[in-house]
Amino acid sequence: MTEIQALADRILAGDRRALARAVTLVESTRADHRAEATALMEALRGADRQALRIGLSGTPGVGKSTFIEAFGMMLIEAGLRVAVLAVDPSSARSGGSILGDKTRMERLSREKGAFIRPSPSSSQLGGVARRTREAVSLCEAAGFDVVLIETVGVGQSETMVAEMCDLFVLLLAPAGGDELQGVKRGIMEMADLILVNKADGDLKATATRTVSDYSGALRLLRKRPQDPEDFPKALPVSAVEGNGLETAWQEMQTLAEARKTSGWWDRRRAEQAAHWFEEEVRWGLLQRLHTDPQVRAAMGERAAAVAQGKMTPDAAAREMLEHLST
Repeated sequence: MTEIQALADRILAGDRRALARAVTLVESTRADHRAEATALMEALRGADRQALRIGLSGTPGVGKSTFIEAFGMMLIEAGLRVAVLAVDPSSARSGGSILGDKTRMERLSREKGAFIRPSPSSSQLGGVARRTREAVSLCEAAGFDVVLIETVGVGQSETMVAEMCDLFVLLLAPAGGDELQGVKRGIMEMADLILVNKADGDLKATATRTVSDYSGALRLLRKRPQDPEDFPKALPVSAVEGNGLETAWQEMQTLAEARKTSGWWDRRRAEQAAHWFEEEVRWGLLQRLHTDPQVRAAMGERAAAVAQGKMTPDAAAREMLEHLST
């Protein structure tokens, strides 16, 4: 038995240490590690295990880590296994994670039914590490029931999250009506569920008003074909007190089941797989521009010609593309 097959077997048996090792392998940029990672993903392809993939985004300071810990603990108490892929901002100096989400989910990290993996975003748009998609597949193969993908901040680039999850949840803080303008319409259109956190204490009344504001805003958006009646919707939650978490989970399950029944779930997953195939090809071509000596030389010649005014950028790019195709 090869080492890769042995690692695959351990992952399929639910070995968390093997899973951690596999995630490290797929995140590596070394050529030999990439070859091994590809072989590992192929070995696991036939497992055909599916988890509920939930993308979670929110404004800084909204309490994403607190929510994930409380939500994850609730799911574990219900007998489910939960994986959390928390994508941290990267240090410009070392490339390592800055926030260290694992240290902020102390209770959840001690649970045997949980797997928490902080990954540096490595300058990727939307704060999603490029290999997060493969990490999600590894967690599914290891038998986790729910995979939570926490991303950095809120922005239009969060569309990357939508290409690897089944449900997209937007976590927001209680705010006045004017703050509604601060959330981009694009992110609102992507959200399947808006959860207004910190609905407790002095902020409870404000949170209730905020839910009402967002509910009204959601009704103004164009109806999406993948949504059953009453979705998307806004709900109040309190990660500190645990209020609203079970209701939010029930709504997520209702939405997931409706999408499976309608056939949208399978179609969407097929579309996502095709999307990531195209992304891999695109990334491979970009890598070739930087790593192939002959290609780099050809790029340098044309860049110099453009800089000297001997060629227009468009003409030089066309010539370079023709050179790559030969």
